[in-house]
Amino acid sequence: MTVSFEVSGAAEAPAVVLLHSSVCDRRMWDAQCGPLGDAGLRVVRLDFRTCGDSPAAREPYSDHGDVVALMDRLGIERAAVVGASYGGRVALTVAALHPERVTRLALLCAGRPGHRPDSPEVKEFGAAEDALLEAGDLDGAAELNARTWLGPDADESAHTLVRAMQLRNFQNSPAPADDHELPEPDVDFAAITAPTLAVGGAHDLPDFRRVAAELPDLVPGARHLELPWAGHLPSLERPAATTDLLLEFLRPVR
Repeated sequence: MTVSFEVSGAAEAPAVVLLHSSVCDRRMWDAQCGPLGDAGLRVVRLDFRTCGDSPAAREPYSDHGDVVALMDRLGIERAAVVGASYGGRVALTVAALHPERVTRLALLCAGRPGHRPDSPEVKEFGAAEDALLEAGDLDGAAELNARTWLGPDADESAHTLVRAMQLRNFQNSPAPADDHELPEPDVDFAAITAPTLAVGGAHDLPDFRRVAAELPDLVPGARHLELPWAGHLPSLERPAATTDLLLEFLRPVR
């Protein structure tokens, strides 16, 4: 197990696993960890491979496999899972492949397994990012990501943090020949049994707003909520409001 992680709270407390966006690392949850722990939860957060403090893999791996392996290592049989953006995509995969391990599922502007964003907005962003990366301008590409993914309520400290996290992720990215990530598995969303909250942001790109809105048609009993103030990373845009939302949703597992 080579992913970097942090754990806080009593070992016997109900667990919540926080999964970050691919733009970020586990620091995106800094504002939520203390209040979740104060509410009586055992809080686990990790860095996906090549993000934050986690190195690149040297053998085949999957991010959802790393999450389950970490739960096993920590002796966590069941946990609530909170995922943002790409972390939400991973959370959905864990909940579908291992429904008995997930007690509640909170998805913040999540991606979806099997779904490829293809709106004009995403294509424009991708072309601009590719041009900056090909020119070797990692700082410019990190700034582009902060501007694109943070909503209007994000302050300068949020922008600074996202730029720093994304820049480090770019610097850590392996060459294609050294990437050992396994193909994403097919998942059956109907297999998910955890109560599920699908959160969208009114200022997010339309692809991710659609994913959140469509999840109740795919995941049994899922509830959709769109935040009128949010962009793509609500935990960094209005940290206190996002914390309150998570505490309310996670209350039944405390």
